[in-house]
Amino acid sequence: MQQLHPHWRMEYIQAPRYPDAMKRPFTELPALGDDRTALIVHRSALSYLILNRFPYNPGHLLAVPFRDVVDLEDLSPAERADLMEEITFAKRLLRAALKPDAFNVGFNLGGSVAGGSIAHLHGHIVPRWNGDSNFMPVIGSTRILPQSLEATWEILAATAAKVPWAL
Repeated sequence: MQQLHPHWRMEYIQAPRYPDAMKRPFTELPALGDDRTALIVHRSALSYLILNRFPYNPGHLLAVPFRDVVDLEDLSPAERADLMEEITFAKRLLRAALKPDAFNVGFNLGGSVAGGSIAHLHGHIVPRWNGDSNFMPVIGSTRILPQSLEATWEILAATAAKVPWAL
């Protein structure tokens, strides 16, 4: 049996997930006033991009409306348009910063039944690289991420200012 030693992961494993008092993280994190701590990499008028704290791959972003809603139908037309622009910007940002080969983009609609852990509408933008999937998630129920959230935030935050938000 071979052993994997991603020693840096222990810092991530032991890090606090959300402050205990935080009941609605997608609403409360933008109000912190510290985008680095909140892992917010971009804000638009009606939505924002935040690094997923439980990512499938490095750079896994969530596009989240500022207003607390649970379904696409609950958004105004302006909010839907803004959220889609934020998703499009996320792809441009990730392409410029991390150079993925492809993307998975989607929503979990319907709360926990659909796989969502937080009942607040959010879209997933997951960068994919050729060969990024391996046996670990299937056989070992383990995901290996080669980069910390903080390092990914640094790269994306530095690149965000250079990437146009709208075409």
